Amino acid sequence: QVQLVESGGGLVQTGGSLRLACAASGSTFSTYTMGWFRQAPGEQRELVAAISSFGSISYAASAKGRFTISRDNAKNMVYLQMNSLKPEDTAVYYCAGKRTGWTKLYDPGDYAYWGQGTQVAVSS
Repeated sequence: QVQLVESGGGLVQTGGSLRLACAASGSTFSTYTMGWFRQAPGEQRELVAAISSFGSISYAASAKGRFTISRDNAKNMVYLQMNSLKPEDTAVYYCAGKRTGWTKLYDPGDYAYWGQGTQVAVSS
């Protein structure tokens, strides 16, 4: 069992930056594929970025060039650095983990573990 706790959300102006952090419990964290999802009101939950246990990375088109996902397996942490934020980035951001490898990255149903979410709001 893995527990995930996000932090780092907040309110920023357009063009600003935030760094989200996800703290994971459990000794098998390093074997998990980890993802950051977001969900805006009335929208479906969507993948922002994912990182595999061995460091492969995938970004949604909306995140490429602005967001950076990273992990520190020694600290059981996953990060999402978000730069050049836009109002359309406003959403609740969730950290998620799965053991099913580097497949179905964009399917929230394939992730077994979820954090409680952290709100990101970008003002125009």
